[in-house]
Amino acid sequence: MSLSAEHQRILLDIAWRSIQSGLQTNTPLNVEADSLPAPLTAPGASFVTLEQGSDLRGCIGSLEAYRSLASDVAHNAFSAAFKDPRFPPLQAAELSNLTLQISVLSAPVEVTFSGEQDLLQQLVPQQDGLILQEGQRRATFLPQVWEQLPTPEQFITHLKLKAGLPADYWSDRIRVQRYRVEKFS
Repeated sequence: MSLSAEHQRILLDIAWRSIQSGLQTNTPLNVEADSLPAPLTAPGASFVTLEQGSDLRGCIGSLEAYRSLASDVAHNAFSAAFKDPRFPPLQAAELSNLTLQISVLSAPVEVTFSGEQDLLQQLVPQQDGLILQEGQRRATFLPQVWEQLPTPEQFITHLKLKAGLPADYWSDRIRVQRYRVEKFS
């Protein structure tokens, strides 16, 4: 999906208004879909990342499209600000130093591999977002995480840790899906 500059601006406005709604009413913005352009009312999956300076302040998203993209952005912006379990709820005083980035995800595609080394060789740093799943354990990294974990080995090791698996764990039951993002702020 390639969003126009105007569609990106609308989604950023929705995200900021949803955070304001959270501060005022403790609920996400209710998106009026009938007033939006078609690409924003189609099902879409997004992540909203909040930062204070260069520090993460919240990041919540959807891996699969199950509601309109505009509604997904509104709910994820609210959740990143007020529901990310790693951080206390956002306070109004934090808004002046807050930056927001939206990542719109492509549909995940299953990666076929014969083992960990095969998987590592197939990864495209800076472009691939991954979902790793083993049984009930599941974790994802957006492509932006390559900035902190630049090698495929580091990326997969930390993704396994995020899923609650040991760093050196491997099993033939591990499933991996790949996705790409269109990000803007």
